[in-house]
Amino acid sequence: MKYTKEKNGIKIFDGEDFCPKHILECGQIFCYKKDGDKYIVYPQDKYAQISQTDYGYFIETDDADYFEEFFDLKNDYSLIKQKLSSFKVLEKPLKFGYGIRILNQNLFEILISFIMSSNNNIQRIRLILDKIRRKIGVLRRNDVYSFPTYEKMLSCDEEFFKSVGCGYRAKYFVNVLKQITPEKLEKMRNLDTQSLRKELLSLCGVGPKVADCVLLFGFKKGDVFPVDTWIHQMYNSVYPKLDNREKMRENLVREFGQLSGYAQQYIFYYQRSGESF
Repeated sequence: MKYTKEKNGIKIFDGEDFCPKHILECGQIFCYKKDGDKYIVYPQDKYAQISQTDYGYFIETDDADYFEEFFDLKNDYSLIKQKLSSFKVLEKPLKFGYGIRILNQNLFEILISFIMSSNNNIQRIRLILDKIRRKIGVLRRNDVYSFPTYEKMLSCDEEFFKSVGCGYRAKYFVNVLKQITPEKLEKMRNLDTQSLRKELLSLCGVGPKVADCVLLFGFKKGDVFPVDTWIHQMYNSVYPKLDNREKMRENLVREFGQLSGYAQQYIFYYQRSGESF
């Protein structure tokens, strides 16, 4: 994909492999908002505005290196889509979500965000996470707050998490913050997928779907396929019917191999649109 890094951002000269709507609204990220015809993205303590231009898109930011990595710009998604095009089930999803890219997100923020996602919807997850940012984060700019540090979150009790709308998940956060640190998460990068999944499942509030989302969106493991309600629906409309989601996951990873995570994102985004396979 053709792009250039500028002093105040990144110019994207390719609309076929980069579409902010597809990237930000495919369920992998919660720290963004739409402001008119722009998208504002604010992972960790970073900030960027994405605008459409006559040449493609411009990512306005004071940290182009960070967002080059964040948006996975060095990865060849044309090649990924070419490989995935051999699977019939992906024919329509690839056309519908052509501009999806899997982001390189912070492990700690991803873990907290996807524990919040358990039995929750995207709009509510974003609302609660923004409340947490406003309470214990730091104001960045334009009414956007940073994601809280591990130390700041560790100092919060169960009542705090309940007060911002976490509900029964409040105790999960109190406990998981005692189990893990950002440094421990980083050390886990060297584990193979199976070992890493086992470690994640030992954490409070982390079930199979959450573990697979953290593996895919945080650790960038390609050989995982998170199965939620939308994937469950897709599976039973395309494949022989199953109720066992773990079996679904195993079957889908067996089919798509190291491209499973990419396949999941295109399928998930398409399934949520209401279009039929």
